[in-house]
Amino acid sequence: MGLLTRRDLLHALAAAPLAPALAGRAAAQPAANPDVQYGGTTLPRGIRSRLVPNVNGITMHVLEAGAEPGNSAVLLIHGFPELAYSWRHVMLPLVEAGYHVIAPDQRGYGRSGGTDVSYDADLAPFSTLNRIRDMLALVAALGHSRVAAVVGHDFGSPVAGWCALARPDVFTSVVLMSAPFGGAPAFAPPAVPRELRRGEVPQSPNLDEELATLPQPRKHYMTYFASREANGDMWKAPQGVHDFLRAYYHMKSGDWPANQPSALASNAAAEMAKLPRYYVMDLDTTMPGSVASEMPSAAEIAGCRWLTDEELRVYSREYARTGFQGGLNSYRVGRDPRLAAETRLFAGRTVDVPSLFLSGKADWGVYQRAGSLDQMRLACTKFEGVDLVDGAGHWVQQEQSAKVSDRLIAFLRAHQ
Repeated sequence: MGLLTRRDLLHALAAAPLAPALAGRAAAQPAANPDVQYGGTTLPRGIRSRLVPNVNGITMHVLEAGAEPGNSAVLLIHGFPELAYSWRHVMLPLVEAGYHVIAPDQRGYGRSGGTDVSYDADLAPFSTLNRIRDMLALVAALGHSRVAAVVGHDFGSPVAGWCALARPDVFTSVVLMSAPFGGAPAFAPPAVPRELRRGEVPQSPNLDEELATLPQPRKHYMTYFASREANGDMWKAPQGVHDFLRAYYHMKSGDWPANQPSALASNAAAEMAKLPRYYVMDLDTTMPGSVASEMPSAAEIAGCRWLTDEELRVYSREYARTGFQGGLNSYRVGRDPRLAAETRLFAGRTVDVPSLFLSGKADWGVYQRAGSLDQMRLACTKFEGVDLVDGAGHWVQQEQSAKVSDRLIAFLRAHQ
């Protein structure tokens, strides 16, 4: 057997939490990482926490690595319900490629400010434009005027897309993951039919009402996430936060056999009802109730290499401590007319930096809205394609970290 290259070794280190499960209980546990706020037994050395004060009015918690002179920045933005921790397996490979890797807990998540909010708190700090300001302030505070790539997963994907659209001078390329980015909303006169407005996809104006009147009444998960009840339902889930998150992550992963996604013909209620019940829920069910029946067995949990129970506990402890409202507020911003109107400032603008879409082949998030991939191709003028990774569902950077790392590095090197 040949010698490991340094890059192979870094891939192995990034997956270090898997080793004890594979080697047996008798194997020596890796030494804890003393430099991080959470995940000390699962985050490899070389990754450290930093609490950055005065980032657009809050203190922001960041996982970072590779802060060496001359290293260009790569900004990794997580989704919901995740943390900066979701990038743990890709950070060191990016460092080996020569980058300063910055992965923040977004506003409202983990150890960053904005978690202590109520449903009735002002939504303005969570608006799209304020999230762009968060990212600009963070990279400036860490000494960078430009970012080689901003990479966003799930809800982090539109944040990354907006950063690249609004400030291409700072965010010089973008990778969108698991959630297609449709670009800026149109500023078309009312007389122009919606389906003719560039960059918009026809959708029923009364989707929630139509879903509720189906033979099996349903509701859209974004409507649920925007509700007053959602935070309490998940924070006080009957099965506990840990088991709720285990079932939720499992059901949206490539491990769940029913994840066989395909394009929808339209955004009508009957067509959207084909989506799994973590996207289009039964009308009278909570999210913990929607996923409870798909809780993996003890054997499946023990065999889950991409998210060990020790790793999952990092998420569950943080969300048990903070609740979910800080993350859920982002799902409410688009329903606030005042905040939604702010983004029309950029009507007609496109993403004019190199861009790529990356997701798992078993991820329904790619297809949860009919026409979203075509809309993204219109919004991104230097679009380099859609990469769907085998062996992964929605949590692609965790499920197939080595493949994602390699693809990100190849994209970055192509645009150095």
